[in-house]
Amino acid sequence: MAGVTASIGPDQRGKALRELTEAEHQVLVVGGGVVGAGVALDAATRGLSVGLLEARDFGSGTSSRSSKLIHGGLRYLEQLNFGLVREALTERSLLLQRVAPHLVRPVSFLLPFTHHGWERAYLGAGVSLYDLLAVTRGQLRGLPVHRQLTRRGALRLAPALRRSALTGGLLYWDARVDDARYVVSLIRTAAAYGARVASRTQVTGFVREGERVTGVRAVDLESGSELVIRAQQVVNATGVWTDEIQAMVGGRGSINVRASKGIHLVVPRDRIQSRTGIILRTAVSVLFVIPWGRHWIIGTTDTDWALSKEHPAASRSDIDYLLGQVNRVLAVPLTHDDVEGVYAGLRPLLAGESEITSKLSREHAVAHPVPGLVMIAGGKYTTYRIMARDAVDAVAHGLDGRIPPSCTDQIPLVGADGFRAMWNSRYALARSSGLHVARIEHLLHRYGTLVTEVLDMIAAQPDLARPLTAADDYLRVEAVYAVTREGARHLDDVLARRTHISIETWDRGLAAAEEVATLMAGPMRWRPSQVTRELENYRAGVAAERKSQEADTDTDADAIRLGAPDIVPVLAVNGG
Repeated sequence: MAGVTASIGPDQRGKALRELTEAEHQVLVVGGGVVGAGVALDAATRGLSVGLLEARDFGSGTSSRSSKLIHGGLRYLEQLNFGLVREALTERSLLLQRVAPHLVRPVSFLLPFTHHGWERAYLGAGVSLYDLLAVTRGQLRGLPVHRQLTRRGALRLAPALRRSALTGGLLYWDARVDDARYVVSLIRTAAAYGARVASRTQVTGFVREGERVTGVRAVDLESGSELVIRAQQVVNATGVWTDEIQAMVGGRGSINVRASKGIHLVVPRDRIQSRTGIILRTAVSVLFVIPWGRHWIIGTTDTDWALSKEHPAASRSDIDYLLGQVNRVLAVPLTHDDVEGVYAGLRPLLAGESEITSKLSREHAVAHPVPGLVMIAGGKYTTYRIMARDAVDAVAHGLDGRIPPSCTDQIPLVGADGFRAMWNSRYALARSSGLHVARIEHLLHRYGTLVTEVLDMIAAQPDLARPLTAADDYLRVEAVYAVTREGARHLDDVLARRTHISIETWDRGLAAAEEVATLMAGPMRWRPSQVTRELENYRAGVAAERKSQEADTDTDADAIRLGAPDIVPVLAVNGG
């Protein structure tokens, strides 16, 4: 790799900002979600000089609030969108087999039948086509083919289901992903290939030479410093914030994006007895019950959202809807008391004729509204790499000289290369590190082969091997590693994205917060007053989030959630 290190800690951020302001880059990406990170990696691996700016934390928007699935999308078959499904299934195979086998893992789903005869034939044919599309073009699948089940067979796999709620079932396979960690791994891989990346750096306007965009004006939100960063081509990959960026160039938007809110519930694993995930058909979409460590993730909703994009709020009616849908098939219904965590995200859908967001396109669009600026929007998490490739192809038309084709289908993310061999050595790693093999497995699925960096930190400071007192799925070392290697700058970055403590503990991470903040303080060089500020901000955010989830309407929930501002608020920017 071209870069010296894949670390994106505090020192690397400062260096990246200096280098971004000192020289013109060929490509500057605005937006540090999965698509923006993918664009940065695609461009860097084509030999281009690349910068990336993110106003918040990497992956802090849609890309850390997804259903955490890598899938073709069974419901798109019913819409006869075979091309989108085939494309997504090809990507699923690549991510599972080559790009990120440590972060993307197989998961099975039971699709219950509720009718006799026709449904078994209809859904069976659909999933058979799903399997067939996955093996076209010689793609390695890495997953079993589906199989049909009797009612007894389905209940044997999922005893939690009410016997009268199904007549049989179908078991098929897809994949799940740690979405937030995937984005960080993409960012780190791009940095290893030479990209300069910086979070908490907000673009406030464009630099123009006549009609042409030649760079951006930005603010380092941590220091307040104003920056001018020049680039031959700027790529906007801001998802649901696309309209705001389009407004900065002053013309009518060439891509129209509508935000659709999707919420998810997290419940303990013992509340639903099942050895497989479950997928249910609803009146407007599908509902997933996804295995997630010691938990289940239940989601999602699909409703229009026109309020705050920073912190989309889940209302009580959202939670009631999901509980009601899953309780249709459970022998022992879930209640609000069973909900450990709730998270809400916004999907950037390409607006079409339909007023129903569940019917809007999940395909993506690339536009060139003015010279020097490329816009990319739409799509889905699974196909981020295709989106990134298409965006950089558009960039290539605006650059002088021959630009090589995309090669990211051949590029493993940091932690992926050699993963299977290291997985086979997990017992030896356990013996040499003194950690239980279950801990090693947990670390391998979070860091891949970079687990050696984590274990080296433990060897140098043995007290980091202890579990966090109030979140014992995670070790103390992981909080320090998040800062020094993974670009975490604030307490919420660690509790919500580098780990998932904020949704996996009953108190939303409150009891773990002080220990994590103390561990972060050293590498972040925080004074005691900053530790206090981080804790107060996190506690206020949790309180506002909980209260918003008791509100009956989106408007009320949004107003309550906005009562707790971010630790580093973004700036209000006027378009034009």
